[in-house]
Amino acid sequence: MDCRPDCGACCTAPSISSPIPGMPEGKPANTRCVQLSETNLCMIFGSPLRPKVCSGLQPTAEMCGSTREQAMTYLLELEALTAP
Repeated sequence: MDCRPDCGACCTAPSISSPIPGMPEGKPANTRCVQLSETNLCMIFGSPLRPKVCSGLQPTAEMCGSTREQAMTYLLELEALTAP
């Protein structure tokens, strides 16, 4: 499955504990990654600087739903279920 254009939910909803260029402490949940462009594309996609957790997250129909709002809801619920 390909990413939906202009979505960026997976770069906003989940927390990331590993360093990201521009976010050395990672990022909290429901916070836009600084590496997410204005058109919601990852600016370090394919770079070794991209956290492994990001490159490991693959889009699925269940995760992405049919709208960005559905993807955000799913990912924020998953974040809450897996929070320590």
